[in-house]
Amino acid sequence: MVAYKSKVVERIHLPSRTRREQALEDAGYNVFNLAAEEVFIDLLTDSGTGAMSDAQWAALVRGDESYAGSRSFDDLEAAVEAVMGFSNVVPTHQGRGAENVLYGSLLSDGDVVLNNTHFDTTRAHVANQGAEPVDCPVESAHDPTADEPFKGNFSLEAARAVVDDVGAERVSVVIQTVTNNSAAGQPVCVENTRDVAAFADEIDATFVIDACRFAENAAFVARREAEFADTEIDDIAREQLGYADALVMSGKKDGLVNAGGFVATDDDALFEQCKQRAILYEGFPTYGGMAGRDVAAMAAGLSEAVEEAYVTDRIEQVRRLATMLEDAGVPIYTPAGGHAVYLDAGTALSHLPPEAFPGQAMVCALYQEGGVRGVELGSFAFPDTDRPELVRLAIPRRTYHTEHLEHVVETAVAVLEESESIPGLELVSEPEMPEIRHFTAELEPLSS
Repeated sequence: MVAYKSKVVERIHLPSRTRREQALEDAGYNVFNLAAEEVFIDLLTDSGTGAMSDAQWAALVRGDESYAGSRSFDDLEAAVEAVMGFSNVVPTHQGRGAENVLYGSLLSDGDVVLNNTHFDTTRAHVANQGAEPVDCPVESAHDPTADEPFKGNFSLEAARAVVDDVGAERVSVVIQTVTNNSAAGQPVCVENTRDVAAFADEIDATFVIDACRFAENAAFVARREAEFADTEIDDIAREQLGYADALVMSGKKDGLVNAGGFVATDDDALFEQCKQRAILYEGFPTYGGMAGRDVAAMAAGLSEAVEEAYVTDRIEQVRRLATMLEDAGVPIYTPAGGHAVYLDAGTALSHLPPEAFPGQAMVCALYQEGGVRGVELGSFAFPDTDRPELVRLAIPRRTYHTEHLEHVVETAVAVLEESESIPGLELVSEPEMPEIRHFTAELEPLSS
């Protein structure tokens, strides 16, 4: 059942095939470099790209722009405590600002950080502090066809092997990302969170939950974890998040806003460290690099994110796109996650080896064929890691309708029909920091 109706619309336009081909060449075959007006259906990310509710727009108007002591911050603080269970909040301009504040406060040179799977900016922030990011996914996470309910879980077996190798004293932080974006948006069960919290306590590490998509994760828990079959979404969220020592949050996902993030913790000493670092990098602790109106909108969005009607519609739209693609014969990662459908580019473009970046080649083909912008999350985005060649089609919240999804499916089918003729790519230029090269690197097609 649809949970909302449209009150504002925006015209979109599909550029000609010739224009798309030229735009892609000008962008160095990197869709991050495309102008938004050159894109028809934009599935690059669900981060900050969704539509806000009428209640959130009203909050924007009521926002308090005071530099210090803003009542909008009071609203956010109250929402975080009510929805997520944490009393201390440090707002930031977005999720990577929160990562800088938290990991800059927690990490030192030579530390080791364990995560079910680090996302690109998380990995980069850990490395930027001189620490070593190590992924600990369960075995099924990198199997696109494994039919398991919680492929986003953290592998304690892998984590203990790392501890045995480097020593517990070096593992200062343990992170669990919910849902696990870099593992195809797969959910994490509460039982696994409990076990990871106990493991972190055992080795005297700080346990952090990356809560960007905490509400979507809670919805999967309600559907797949027997213990929570009759539990409300908001209660599941508070239970799962409550095992953490701290949260890092991009409000641009399950905060349902276009800007903003925060760190939350009940550790008073850590809170004070984060607050002081935020003053240096983000702004005063009651606005944190955001306008007061955006703080107010995020406070409203957090409460909406755990509403059953909203989150059910959200999960079902992603599932619907996955089903349509599967029915059309397009290889995808299954089961579908909470915010995106991941195409299996390794299977679709099996003639291309990983060093020819089959995922990025498929991203380019989708844009050339139908003006659809996705993002590669394989060997291009994550160099020197053992992971499948995936293309993420992230669906902005409350933005697109069935007709848009149908166009995406038609585009993917057309690309698949011509897959053997799609060339691989090679790097022409890239930044010094490999963890974030996919944002700005340029490529060109391999000559046949």
